[in-house]
Amino acid sequence: MGRRLVALAATDPAFAMCAAVDWPQHPRLGEDAGVLAGIGPLGVLLCGSLADACQPLAPGPSPAIGRGENWPEVVIDFSVPAATEAILGQCLAKRIPIVIATTGLGQPQTRLIEEAAHEIPVLWAPSMSLAVNLTMRLAEVAGRALRDKDADVEIVERHHRYKEDSPSGTALKFGEIIAEAMGQTAHRHGRQGRPGARPHGEIGYHAIRVGDNPGEHTAIFAMLGETIELTVRATSRDCYALGALAAAKFLAGKPPRLYNMNDVLGL
Repeated sequence: MGRRLVALAATDPAFAMCAAVDWPQHPRLGEDAGVLAGIGPLGVLLCGSLADACQPLAPGPSPAIGRGENWPEVVIDFSVPAATEAILGQCLAKRIPIVIATTGLGQPQTRLIEEAAHEIPVLWAPSMSLAVNLTMRLAEVAGRALRDKDADVEIVERHHRYKEDSPSGTALKFGEIIAEAMGQTAHRHGRQGRPGARPHGEIGYHAIRVGDNPGEHTAIFAMLGETIELTVRATSRDCYALGALAAAKFLAGKPPRLYNMNDVLGL
């Protein structure tokens, strides 16, 4: 994701990248981020912390985003929960808006994000995909329409073999939205054995991990005699990177608050 963010941001004149950060033990620290992304030198080296990475931007026309000084105007975090905590603390210290696209966050990280949003603009979403967030709105509409209509709901998601969290944060968000619309109180993750007849008030989740699948989610609303399926598929990781870049553009200059992708989409 970091490489695609670098490559796609480089094609957008609204951005001037001033920092590229990965974990401090990354074997390719000190290499040019543009070379790592496969687009040629950008003059920005991969560093192990935001403080080490921040350096003056290269001379040139003033970009629409990027202050042209040591610290960025917006940070995009596509990492792991522990790294999110660290980068969020640095953004708070420097009052830098942050887009958080990391999944698998627990309650401690969630609380930190909510607290930080009182002091800096924070955009946090379980998926940066514009199509996923639009489909979530469609799922909410379906859920409201089918409330008290005896509909069973199941959520199936597919991702690549390397994904660490399961079910995906996006699948859980789909479930949260639908449960709020329809009133389910139980969330079951897979089934085995003889669990008996399906309880009406539950949402079932099923996580598939195969190959290099960049992401696929299906929300199933099934009644007796008819079924509705809302499916959204990513064909490459670029959709997540482009969504994160759109979120960064949206967040620049906003007042402190907790934002999400519905704000970016104008929903």
